[in-house]
Amino acid sequence: MKVLEIAGNPDDFLSSQVAVVDVDGIRKETRLDIVDRWPEIGDYLIIHAGFAIHTLDPVEAETNIRLMHEMAEKVEALESTENSS
Repeated sequence: MKVLEIAGNPDDFLSSQVAVVDVDGIRKETRLDIVDRWPEIGDYLIIHAGFAIHTLDPVEAETNIRLMHEMAEKVEALESTENSS
């Protein structure tokens, strides 16, 4: 999910460490307490159970997103072929 806003301080665990993120127009808040690298606006986050666990720079994220879309298309095509047999 793409980081739109960041609140809190990475060096102050008592602050509210939260990011507002977006994917396909859906915005959510996610916790930054355990993320591997503090994100910047425009970075992407891998999120699990409401917590950001990994930060990706935009180039790395776009590559991953493209590859996931390619895999999904291939799986869909394979399933269509299997169902029509």
